[in-house]
Amino acid sequence: MLKPTRRIAAALSSAALGLALLTGCSSDNVDCGLDQCTVTIQRETNASASFLGVEAKFISADENTVTLEVAGEQISLTKGQQAVDVAGLQVSLDSVTSDAIGLQVSKA
Repeated sequence: MLKPTRRIAAALSSAALGLALLTGCSSDNVDCGLDQCTVTIQRETNASASFLGVEAKFISADENTVTLEVAGEQISLTKGQQAVDVAGLQVSLDSVTSDAIGLQVSKA
């Protein structure tokens, strides 16, 4: 029989793991709810972020358009454009700065 402190520690550990799986986030630059994320990716070679079970890699950007590889598929996003469907997700461009890009991602 487990001591009360071990049971509490095990329960807290299980709860933390369950929460991490529910949010689907695995990067410091990702903020997720149950089925939607706000993602920031640096504008640099090999920059990427993982969210909702997929990985997005930065390819290129200009003032209003960003090209990414999401779940192995190359997509282009433009500020103000409707979300693009890829890998069961809706991805839209939220912001473009000289240092980073901001995305809104939700389950389709």
